[in-house]
Amino acid sequence: MSLRFEILRESAAGGRRARLRLPHRSVETPVFMPVGTAGAVKAVPQETLETLGAEIILGNTYHLYLRPGHEAIRRMGGLHRFIAWPHALLTDSGGFQVFSLSQLRKVSEEGVEFRSHLDGRSHAFTPETSVAVQIALGADICMAFDECTEYPAERARAEESLRLTMAWAQRSLAHFRAHCEEAPWGAEFNGRTPSLFGIVQGGTYRDLRRACAEQLVEMDQAGSGFGGYAIGGLSVGEPRELTLEMIAEVLPLLPRGKPRYVMGVGYPDEIEQYAKMGVDMMDCVLPTRAARHGLLFTSEGRVNIKNKKYAEDQSPPDPNCACPVCGRYSRAYLRHLMQAGEALSGTLNTIHNLAYYLGIMERVRAELAAGAVRR
Repeated sequence: MSLRFEILRESAAGGRRARLRLPHRSVETPVFMPVGTAGAVKAVPQETLETLGAEIILGNTYHLYLRPGHEAIRRMGGLHRFIAWPHALLTDSGGFQVFSLSQLRKVSEEGVEFRSHLDGRSHAFTPETSVAVQIALGADICMAFDECTEYPAERARAEESLRLTMAWAQRSLAHFRAHCEEAPWGAEFNGRTPSLFGIVQGGTYRDLRRACAEQLVEMDQAGSGFGGYAIGGLSVGEPRELTLEMIAEVLPLLPRGKPRYVMGVGYPDEIEQYAKMGVDMMDCVLPTRAARHGLLFTSEGRVNIKNKKYAEDQSPPDPNCACPVCGRYSRAYLRHLMQAGEALSGTLNTIHNLAYYLGIMERVRAELAAGAVRR
């Protein structure tokens, strides 16, 4: 394995200040990871992400498989080179995107058959396909192919989904171990390889979540080599209290010395809470998607910049924010850009929201390092 996880400090509440060493770069945790689904964090160039302090971003197997194609990206030296991002990269397995194509997919023991949302053509993803695409992309962290359970889901449905997830995790691991050295990174990485994370599913059933976590850990103890663990299938419509309950149920069951990743969360106060509980990695499209619709996250609460009351407001979007947007532009100007349909609107709003999310994690890391985590 080419992943090293160093815990630098822990709080009484379980939060961990740590460092995740990956083949391309190190990542300070707890960390929020901006989502770059198709090889780009929407509306924001890579140099801006670097300025904001992003150390790792996400790419998505499903979208990059459909276009431009994983083999094309492999021939160009992998996703890092293709998108000019020399830092760490994590790829989703594509399982959640296939899950979202509920009217265009068919799930079987072998995998998932689906129709492309782009042109309707038929494709199939198996655990082996998903892992092969991720290795071709050259991600530092790959994810096992899983079956995401919708909310609400009857227990029988959650049990069947869990059974598939466990079977697919074993197949993902087997294919990964056989082919992980094929990442298109070049000789400069001296034989370092990606890492594979297992994903805990089980819907909103505590016993199923426990069973999944325990079985994944058993696989790892058998020498399968998970580099870390993710908790998936949350933020799919369940109440926040249930999300918190599932995370709290699973965290103690995961190995202390490996990173813990909660997928697809959340609002600013949520990511702060989860980090203080012991979650090391989080991602979500919320800050970028909300920005494109005019919703800004600030230290004074949420700001709908489309609101008429900001038409002549010369104050910065967030008076307590030091991001490039708040240091230069007014709420009135950001509202004008939204009203005028200017593309710059999405860029500036997104830069601020990402800065706000990344700033939360920077503050939590500092508090954990100082041993003074606020509750």
